[in-house]
Amino acid sequence: MSGQVSILERPGARTTDLANAVVWLEAPNPPVVPAARRIVLDQRNLTFSPHVLVVRVGTVVDFPNNDRVFHNVFSFRDGKRFDLGMYPVGTMRQVRFDKPGLSRIFCNIHPQMAAYVVVVDTPYFASADRNGAFAIAEVPVGTYTYRAWRPGGPTLTGSFASGSGAPLNVKWP
Repeated sequence: MSGQVSILERPGARTTDLANAVVWLEAPNPPVVPAARRIVLDQRNLTFSPHVLVVRVGTVVDFPNNDRVFHNVFSFRDGKRFDLGMYPVGTMRQVRFDKPGLSRIFCNIHPQMAAYVVVVDTPYFASADRNGAFAIAEVPVGTYTYRAWRPGGPTLTGSFASGSGAPLNVKWP
């Protein structure tokens, strides 16, 4: 049985605030599930896409340069620290995110470029859709601590009982 997850919009919130939110359920001894698909943080039109990416610990993220110019992707502050150096259009670099945390991603050449990689140690996570809604599939029945984060907001923490029939509602302050 899987739990249902949803986000309740806070008064006055813009949909774009919620579209960049992530939520995850902490799980003791989570099952090991290899990434089934390639994970990409693209560089195109002097932006990173997606703006917020959530991945599981151990995931390799591709950083292709699909722009018309050189980029130098780096993260020096929190989470995974790296500097990919300058690389031209049509090339790619990779980073393995090997510990939980938030990595703020920037381009040394284009200061307006910014993204976030949220690394979690659980298979139960999701990113919000355009309307701020989530779906986390195949959550075993049980009680979990949830965490929710979005750029510019606090990390919210609470409890969620999967299998109770009640959805997880995250309300931003």
